[in-house]
Amino acid sequence: MFLVVIVHLEGSDRKHERANKVTQATATRPRAITVGEGLAVLIAGAGPLEQSARFDRGAGGAEANVAVVLAQLDVSAAWLSRVGDDGFGRYLVAELSAQGVDVTAVAVDPIRPTGLYIKERGAGSGAPNDLGADASRMHYYRTGSAASALSPADLTDRAALLAGADLVHFTGITTALSESATELTRALLGRPRRGLVSFDLNYRPAVWGSRIDEATDELDAHIRGADVVFLGTDEAEEIFGTGEPAALRASFPEPAQLIVKNDKHTVTGFDGDRAIEVPALTLEITERIGAGDAFAGGYLAALLHGADLRTRLRYGHLCAAAALTATGDSAKLPPPEDIRRLARLPDDIWATLRYPAALDETISA
Repeated sequence: MFLVVIVHLEGSDRKHERANKVTQATATRPRAITVGEGLAVLIAGAGPLEQSARFDRGAGGAEANVAVVLAQLDVSAAWLSRVGDDGFGRYLVAELSAQGVDVTAVAVDPIRPTGLYIKERGAGSGAPNDLGADASRMHYYRTGSAASALSPADLTDRAALLAGADLVHFTGITTALSESATELTRALLGRPRRGLVSFDLNYRPAVWGSRIDEATDELDAHIRGADVVFLGTDEAEEIFGTGEPAALRASFPEPAQLIVKNDKHTVTGFDGDRAIEVPALTLEITERIGAGDAFAGGYLAALLHGADLRTRLRYGHLCAAAALTATGDSAKLPPPEDIRRLARLPDDIWATLRYPAALDETISA
C-alpha cells in the first residue's frame, strides 16, 4: 500500500525545490566525456576467418571502451558520438547505457551507417591464414560511417555538457576519421577549459587513408595541446622516430602528464618534473585488443579520484590486465575495492603479483 502526500509549496519553499533540482542536476552531470567513434564488433571463432561459420557480437571503439571503464570505477561518464539509424547503432547505445554510460550526447545519423569491424582470432593451428593462439586481427568497415561526420557542430550542440566536465578524452583515431572530425578535435583542444583534456595517440595509419601525410603534424599538435597524453613506444617510434620515454618527454614538454607504455611491459609516467616507472602484472594473454583503452580508463579514473601518480599507473595496469585476460573489447573489471587494495601494495609485493590470481589472494599493504 502506498501513501501519496501532496504538498503545496509557497514562496520560499518553491525556491528550495528549484535549488534542490539544480543540486541534483549538478550531482548527476558526467565528470568525464569521451568523444569518438563506437563500433559494432563481430567476433569470429578461433582460426582462419574464412572458416568461421558463426560470429559473436560485441561493442568496441577506443573512446567507448574508456567510458565503460570509467563507469565501472565510479566515475560518471558520457560518450559523445554519432551512430547510424540502424540495428548496430541501437545496439551500441543500449550496450553502453546498460554499462552505466550516459549516452544522451550520441546523435543518430539518418543517412550514414554505424561503423563495424570484424575481429579475427588465431587458433595457432599452423593452417594457412591462421594467426597465433593469442593473436587477433581487426578488419574495419568504417569508411563513410556516421561517426566520420563528427564536426565542431556536435560540440556546439553539447556545449553545456562539455562545460560541466572535469575531463574530456579522445584519441588519434577520432581525428583520423575525416577532415570534419579533425576540426572537431582541434576545437576540443581550443575550447576554454574548466577541466582537463586527455589524448591517447592511437596511431592507425589505415584510418588516415589518403590523409596519411597530415598525420605526423596533426598528432604532434594534439599531443602538445592536451593536458594528459598516452603514448605507446612502438607507435611513437613509427611516427616520431623514438620510443624512449626520456626522449619523448624532452620532445613533448607541454602536457602536464605524459604516459609512455613501453615494450618492456612497464609504463613510465611523467607528471610535471616527476617520473616513475611501474611494471605490469604477470599474466597469460588471451587477447591484446582493448588493453590500451582499459589502461587509459583506469589511469584517468584514479586521476579523477585524486590518486597519486604511482596509484594512477597501477590502476591502469590492473584494468589493462582485465582486458588482456578477456576476449571482449570492453574490459570487465574486478570490483573497485579489489583494485584499490592491490594498487596500495608495497613495491616489492606489487612486483610479484600474478593476474587474476592476485584477486583471490589475501594480500594487504
